[in-house]
Amino acid sequence: MKNKKLWMITGIVVTVLIVVGISYAYWLNVFVQKDDNVVITDCFKMSFVEDSSSNISLEQGYPISDEEGALLKPYKFSIQNICTSTNSYQINIESMKESTMPDRVIKAKLNDSDGILLRSEVDPVVGEHAYKLEEGIIYPNETKSYELRIWMDESTTMADTDAMNKEFIGKVTITASYTKEEYKDYVLNGVDPILKEGLIPVTIDNDGVVRKADTTSPWYSYENKQWANAVILNDETKVYRNHEEIPEENIESYFVWIPKYRYQLWDLGEYEGHTTIDATKVHEIPIIFGDYDTQDNVNGECSTPMESGESGNCRVGDYMTHPAFISMNTRGLWVGKFETGYKGSTDKVSAEVNATEPEKVQIKPNVNSWRNIQVANAFSTSYNYKRELDSHMMKNTEWGAVAYLSHSKYGSMSSVRINNNSNFLTGYSAVNEPTCGYTATNEECNRYGTTDDITKSWNTEIGYLASTTGNITGVYDMSGGIQENLMGVMVDKAGKPMSGRNSKANSGFNGTFGCPTCDGDTSGLTELTTGVNFPESKYYDRYNYLNNDLGFKKRILGDATGEMGPFKSVYFASFERPIGSWHQDSGLSLWVNDPWVKRGWNFDMGVEAGVFAFSNTMSVADSYSTYRVVLSM
Repeated sequence: MKNKKLWMITGIVVTVLIVVGISYAYWLNVFVQKDDNVVITDCFKMSFVEDSSSNISLEQGYPISDEEGALLKPYKFSIQNICTSTNSYQINIESMKESTMPDRVIKAKLNDSDGILLRSEVDPVVGEHAYKLEEGIIYPNETKSYELRIWMDESTTMADTDAMNKEFIGKVTITASYTKEEYKDYVLNGVDPILKEGLIPVTIDNDGVVRKADTTSPWYSYENKQWANAVILNDETKVYRNHEEIPEENIESYFVWIPKYRYQLWDLGEYEGHTTIDATKVHEIPIIFGDYDTQDNVNGECSTPMESGESGNCRVGDYMTHPAFISMNTRGLWVGKFETGYKGSTDKVSAEVNATEPEKVQIKPNVNSWRNIQVANAFSTSYNYKRELDSHMMKNTEWGAVAYLSHSKYGSMSSVRINNNSNFLTGYSAVNEPTCGYTATNEECNRYGTTDDITKSWNTEIGYLASTTGNITGVYDMSGGIQENLMGVMVDKAGKPMSGRNSKANSGFNGTFGCPTCDGDTSGLTELTTGVNFPESKYYDRYNYLNNDLGFKKRILGDATGEMGPFKSVYFASFERPIGSWHQDSGLSLWVNDPWVKRGWNFDMGVEAGVFAFSNTMSVADSYSTYRVVLSM
């Protein structure tokens, strides 16, 4: 009876619980997280490979000099990072318990380093005492090989009686640890890419797929012609993991890092008029990277003359820091990877807008170049695009910095293939190398158009040829596409920057007119005063007054104009053209009637177009001009 009563009470309790549970559930909503919470670790693994046949057995050893020690048989080994993480490592030599010789008399030499006495003691792993030989960073898939030599130091004397008839027994140990140190390219000598908020470092697959770069592993290598790239996003709130694909629709602009460097002068560019061209001038331009300004008092160097027409103390053979980096006081420049496009345009006509609209900037492949924009509007648009990144319209000297790097061992070292897409689409390349210049006819020697048999996109084998590196990491549209107006202007006789030709054709900047009555201009105006003022001087290059377009020696050393000489005049069909010695690229200096610089030339210019092509313009807004954006770091 007692058991039965207990059961009944339990049953009642169960019943009540069920009722309450149903009642509660009726009012209960349950929510479950849709996405997983994920913690991803990097792969961390090292490999140690030794040549056991090279173990050191130095019998009947005695004190010897460093020179003699360097000739001894080495112990050979290598370490390899076989994972995705960047590792820090330390190489030690440890004296074992069985060793009877005092460590102080032993000298060790690793590779080409100086021999060192065992003094820098660290915590041992397997031995009694341990001494550090080297420490450093090893990147994913990197292998480092070593040769170790050990001997008794020559400073050991008869007074070191505890070293006589003794043995040193030691082993090499390597300790490795995971690190998040930023990758550095040793050839850049400290001028690696500077990344600020909004600039996302990326790698670009050969087919154009963009991925967020892991900055602790090699995401660029200038020695291998792999220039650093970064993008600005349309939606900057979106966060991407390392190696994750960034969809093209969320990329607003691409940029390429041009590190600060000095280059070796081969020609001071002091040419007047047309004579002949000299193809032997074309060569690999020697370049040394680094945050360093050359000086006159250092042998083999000269201080950079920053003025038009000046050579300072520079001589052929001297190294000179490129002026583009000095004027902007920067360790490098992020250069627009493509000509600037107009965001939202759907064809070449809708990309013609003469206005200041920084929110419309897009720098992408396969978009229509932003054309028909006055220089002052192009500058204001560029300047206000990303003020926090010191955005501005490209200067002539900055163009020169990219051009010279392209013809160094770190670039393509070739004539960059023309973008011959007649729809003004960015990032295209001619299928065939042009063999003639402008003839006003679309003929075999200079084909242009829009079809796949004539022009190819940037992410193809042909497309790479239109890049400054010969691969997808370089800068595009510097040959052909459409001519680019740059911030480089001539000054009048009083030293005042010129606005343009006259009231009908000018830059929009306040300044004098070179030919107030040309082209039927009857306004009577001799200068523009209702435009915008010139910006701070660092944002434009000033050129001395010229009354003709043959004054090549008015160049600024480094701007890739006068140094591309000598020059001559040639005919393509019935069209007379001035060309320089470098790849037959156009060479026409600014002058009083056309006081502004333009570069690269157009899709239909054939061999005259190129990274070394330069010409002049009155700077009026027209359908055959665009511009490029640069960020200064």
